[in-house]
Amino acid sequence: MDRIVVAAKAGTDQPWLADAAAELAQQTGAAVSVVSLDGLDVEALSPTPRSEFTEMARATVDGFVERLAAAGVEAEGDVRSGLVAPGVLLYAEEKDADVIVCGASTKGRVARRVLGSVPVDLISRARRPVLVISPS
Repeated sequence: MDRIVVAAKAGTDQPWLADAAAELAQQTGAAVSVVSLDGLDVEALSPTPRSEFTEMARATVDGFVERLAAAGVEAEGDVRSGLVAPGVLLYAEEKDADVIVCGASTKGRVARRVLGSVPVDLISRARRPVLVISPS
């Protein structure tokens, strides 16, 4: 295994996800690429400017990269614009990832049915393995 892509949810602190990615990287010798997307398809339709979402994504990526580096893992981070699942999949293709690692959905059952779930989208659309990590 050479490359792990971690899909980091913008604006959240997911130390358990960073730790799981670090452990996998240490076991396999893989480098880690962390990506976070602003989640906006079209900025004009959002009441919040894209820059605010981008700042949250940048803070999230920086936190992941710092935690991975502290664990002795080679890591890089990137922030992208656009919808999350398609953006993560494109990033994984660009990085030629061996696996995509993401956190489990924190939405309730009804919300997942109505709004969808990024982990489910990644699993159903990815051409590479997706590892979904739960915080518990």
